[in-house]
Amino acid sequence: MRLPSDRARGALPDLAEVADLVKQAALAENLAAASKLKCATKADGSWVTEADRRMQERLRVTLARRWSNYGFIGEEMAHGAQVAVCEQSCAGYWVLDPLDGTTNFAAGFPCYGVSLALVVDGGARLGVIFDPIRNECFTAQQGQGAYLNRRRLPCSSPAPRALSDCIAIIDYKRLLGDLAEQLVRSPPYRSQRNLGCSALEWCWLAAGRAQLYLHGGQKLWDFAAGYLILSEAGGVAKSLSGLPLDCVRLRKRSVVAAVNADLNAHWQRWVNASYAAPQTSPL
Repeated sequence: MRLPSDRARGALPDLAEVADLVKQAALAENLAAASKLKCATKADGSWVTEADRRMQERLRVTLARRWSNYGFIGEEMAHGAQVAVCEQSCAGYWVLDPLDGTTNFAAGFPCYGVSLALVVDGGARLGVIFDPIRNECFTAQQGQGAYLNRRRLPCSSPAPRALSDCIAIIDYKRLLGDLAEQLVRSPPYRSQRNLGCSALEWCWLAAGRAQLYLHGGQKLWDFAAGYLILSEAGGVAKSLSGLPLDCVRLRKRSVVAAVNADLNAHWQRWVNASYAAPQTSPL
């Protein structure tokens, strides 16, 4: 498939306008009011609520009306439909997680958000992650920096030099046994957290609220916007096997990330010593 030139695609959508649309949709769906909700269980065992579906449909319609040249992939779409968009949308496509942290949301635990990225030529070019509880909107455009509520977002500065001085965000559930056991028995960092919301974990790392991140497997809508935001804030992320993250296909990717390149190199070496990831690993 031949991809169109930048001239053929035209300018990217205005980032501030995209962010406002995400915030307006979250307000219309009253996402700031976390409450216990009835959930359905999807084929992969995860939960979905009507709020997920309504938010996805609202933004799908809004984005199509405003920028009809881009395709749309939402987490709650059928897999076949997602693949078709990924393969056929020459100009690019939106990638939406309408409610990342559904389990938190449904339980009344106030840590969840909306994640939206625009993917062009296999990479995220725009990213918006909105936390309706704290009214924090994280945004980034490739080559233009990352922002929190329109304030420039560098990662923690100065960052710790040693792993032992760091706060790490670790998702144990998706890590293989040996690595998870080593992290529990002999953690190299000062302290560990897990938010239960990948989108906000990326953003909190970009904001310097933690310095290290480890996740065993994220889908495209989990990392597309967050990876761009972290990268534009000066952070670095790779997979467990040391591969760069990309948005070329619908595949899970593991994440080893830190607020800067030096710290990520130390973190990656520690992880590699504790987990021998095959170089051909899809993660």
